[in-house]
Amino acid sequence: MKTRLQSLGLLDRALAATTDEEIDALVAALDDDHREAVERLAEGITPAAIREAGVKGRVNGTLESIAVVLADACLADCIEQLGDHSDNPTSDQLREVLPGLIERHGVACTRLMLATTVVGEAPASAIVRDLLKHDDDVKLPPMEPRPIPPVVDVKRGSDAEREAVKAKRREQKLRRQAEARARREQSARDRHHH
Repeated sequence: MKTRLQSLGLLDRALAATTDEEIDALVAALDDDHREAVERLAEGITPAAIREAGVKGRVNGTLESIAVVLADACLADCIEQLGDHSDNPTSDQLREVLPGLIERHGVACTRLMLATTVVGEAPASAIVRDLLKHDDDVKLPPMEPRPIPPVVDVKRGSDAEREAVKAKRREQKLRRQAEARARREQSARDRHHH
């Protein structure tokens, strides 16, 4: 079970690393059956609907199903390129076919395809997992953790962002205080009039 969740984590990351434009392009390239399947699974065909279904569908299999449908053409291509080795390719055999797949289907789709094979526990899962973590062609960007813990050493450049957030909070706090004060003064005035 643990490995399944880790595999789904990879798939999650592969989808997260896919831009909205890339999702649109993948959907546009689908035939009717595949498009209908995505639409059914995601209750829509927009990147937002697909992402939301992916996030909600980690455990019930929807994330996996959507990714399988989106990456189906890429998988078929991969199997064809690997030929006799497609059942259990070596790392080198996979590395050999990756550039062509990326060229034809894009890196996002290739990553999704690879991640679905890991979730599907293909014999080459360990190799594929390794590629998704370390191979320069298809390496997944580091996951932005979703619930964001307070980070002390954030990437440089986000100091400005943090300052902006703090400034905004200060501003909101001051506004709230001012509003509360205005209300107090108003009610004091009201009392005087009666």
